[in-house]
Amino acid sequence: MAARRQQRLVSLVLCLLSTRQFISADRIRDTVEGYEVADDSANPDEAFKRSFERDKAELRELGVPLETGRNSAFDTEDGYRIARKDFELPPIEFTADEAAAVGLAARLWSTASLATEARTALIKLRAAGVEIEDPPGADALPPLAGNEPALPDLVAAVSGTRVVQFGYRKPFAEAAERRTVEPWGVLSWRGRWYVVGHDRARDEVRSFRLDRIAGEVKTLTGPSGVARTTRPAGLDMLDLVRGANPQADQRALVWVRPNRAGQLRRLARAAEPRMHDGEPGHLLTIDYRDTDRLGGLVAGAGTDAYVLEPPALTRSVVSLLGAAAGVGTPGYEGAQ
Repeated sequence: MAARRQQRLVSLVLCLLSTRQFISADRIRDTVEGYEVADDSANPDEAFKRSFERDKAELRELGVPLETGRNSAFDTEDGYRIARKDFELPPIEFTADEAAAVGLAARLWSTASLATEARTALIKLRAAGVEIEDPPGADALPPLAGNEPALPDLVAAVSGTRVVQFGYRKPFAEAAERRTVEPWGVLSWRGRWYVVGHDRARDEVRSFRLDRIAGEVKTLTGPSGVARTTRPAGLDMLDLVRGANPQADQRALVWVRPNRAGQLRRLARAAEPRMHDGEPGHLLTIDYRDTDRLGGLVAGAGTDAYVLEPPALTRSVVSLLGAAAGVGTPGYEGAQ
């Protein structure tokens, strides 16, 4: 819909809400901005009639309760109005927690592509008398950046329970892999955005960092675009993103240097002092599900972390380090 027509529809609604009387088409033509006809128009009355009929149909299609009637028996033609009682929303009431959640959501979209829509929604809520509150300590919260290009498409896919495809680049990988995902939720943790869902190719629950999505997110249509799985009961998506997946079915032993490899230490369920090649450190016991993800964390720690077991995790780390260096890494101690 062109911007000019949008403005005209808004003006028409405001005009019809401004009075309890039915307003004739001629008066609407004179009052509402946008119904002006060009001076060189061959038939200005017919041009107005076509525009007005289209606008009435558009309003009714949008659910606006447009009434037709006459103010008295002396009127010779129908008029139009919108009854406020049928048009306005009922009173909106939020609990304190709900009001705080709306305020927090507004902070999220402050830098996103939906910033304009968010501001409009808040204006409407406040105009209806709804008090929108910031959560306690909001001044101390960091801004919730929502500028990941994939974020709006993934939020829409979650809301519409639609399947998506996107290219995903693993840490240190040279090329992105195509992923087909049934998304269950989008969440932020430590300044990064993640989508959690069912990875169809791997038939597993996975989380994906949005800043590693390459290119556009494609929403599938037809039978292939219909989600076939639902979020498992009891699944904590935040725990999944943090790496503390309650469905973890593998165990790794990783040696780390003192006061190093903080991310790995946070994932460990146990840590005990242990010497490695004559050097003091700690042996971490980590439960995990995603080999590549844990391998990326170990590789990111560089020489501060070494995998002792299992061999599959060692191979993942060696592969990632080799891809980053462009060569093999036979000297990696964790591969011994």
